[in-house]
Amino acid sequence: MYDIAIIGGGPGGYVAAEKAGKKGLKTILFEKKDLGGVCLNEGCIPTKTLLYSAKLYDQARKSEKYGLHVEGAELDYKKMVDRKTKVMRKLVAGIGLRMKNAAVEVVKAEALIEGRTEEGTLRIAAGEATYEAKNLLICTGSETFIPPIAGLDMEGNEAIVTSREMLALKEAPASLIVIGGGVIGMEFASLYNSLGAEVHVVEMLPEILGAMDAEVSVMLRAQYAKKGVQFHLSCRVTRIEGHCVTFADSEGVEHIVEGDKILVSVGRRANTRGYGLETLGVELERGAIKVDEKMCTNVPGVYAAGDVTGLSMLAHTASREAEVVINNLCGHPDAMRYDAIPGIVYTNPEVAGVGLTEAQAQQQGIDYDCHKLPMAYSGRFVAENEGGEGLCKVIVDKGSGRIVGVHMLGNPCSEIIGTACIAIEQGMTIEQLERVVLPHPTVTEILKETISN
Repeated sequence: MYDIAIIGGGPGGYVAAEKAGKKGLKTILFEKKDLGGVCLNEGCIPTKTLLYSAKLYDQARKSEKYGLHVEGAELDYKKMVDRKTKVMRKLVAGIGLRMKNAAVEVVKAEALIEGRTEEGTLRIAAGEATYEAKNLLICTGSETFIPPIAGLDMEGNEAIVTSREMLALKEAPASLIVIGGGVIGMEFASLYNSLGAEVHVVEMLPEILGAMDAEVSVMLRAQYAKKGVQFHLSCRVTRIEGHCVTFADSEGVEHIVEGDKILVSVGRRANTRGYGLETLGVELERGAIKVDEKMCTNVPGVYAAGDVTGLSMLAHTASREAEVVINNLCGHPDAMRYDAIPGIVYTNPEVAGVGLTEAQAQQQGIDYDCHKLPMAYSGRFVAENEGGEGLCKVIVDKGSGRIVGVHMLGNPCSEIIGTACIAIEQGMTIEQLERVVLPHPTVTEILKETISN
């Protein structure tokens, strides 16, 4: 008998398992593939590994701006992919070691929920064995959503790929069509643009990165347009034939673009099928598992965390949601908050944001001030980003003086945004942030420069 069984070994599942094990709970973790989930094996880590190689390639080709001359800079895509694989294997092995150190039993098999026993415990079958647990945490993640587009045949057309197949490519495509200008789509557009591919981005919305700050999104698109990426906004894909994508613009006029690969990247949907969830009567909402602030489902003893809840499909959100579950099980009251969940786009330059955008503040009827400053106000940014453009925006609730949103464009804002997360999570005012001593020279100083502007 286990205190808790966890289905899914991604950022929610393995974090919950480690925390539960270290707190003395008898824990079992089911994962049918490799530990780490989509993030480590098919998403976050492999893409960032490749993007870092692409960034170095960009820097080598533009090194003369920094007083250096790198002659004949060339890329070796196979070595890039090999390094990506090495990084993934190292991290997967690391998670395995963490499970061992936390005394977590890991079962590498597909789990199937069979229901409750007469005693009320939860029964799960995996492989040739059956297991029982007092509590169940579902961390089954999400999968790429495949839209109903004529000719979109994932099996019969090798040109059509999702992010999973893109990461498995042995050769870089000479041309790429990205259907969907969200975070994943833009990261792949960035990667292959840096590697010299012709890139088209087809997006239904009027702007890329719909969930991010609109002004920052416009600036990023403008920079990539200068780099040669071709954007087709407010356009709806009508059909795919071979390597050709046909789309209609806002006036209904059809256009055709051709590419070696066609990346489908229009979103993800929760994995709620195929593992017996229906045997427990777990309530769904908009195709995802419905949970409260403690990640409880409508079924006692059954919890959910991560993408399967549909609330915030990000690895770091999943990990925090998992912590909430284990803390409560161990008698430490905790609740999930979504006010300070950061979002990052690892393009070059990077985009990062946390809290409310201006549009969201307006929708909520918040009377706010928006402090803005070019990143060039940071000496460190100027020193390390020759000719680079960037922006820092801080949104402040006028009534309370609290910081409710921070949005940035420019390297390395993925590392800076953590400071803004703390400020928003702790309900800091601009006066309180102004009293914090930040190291000089760092790009993080732009936060104080901006609120003082």
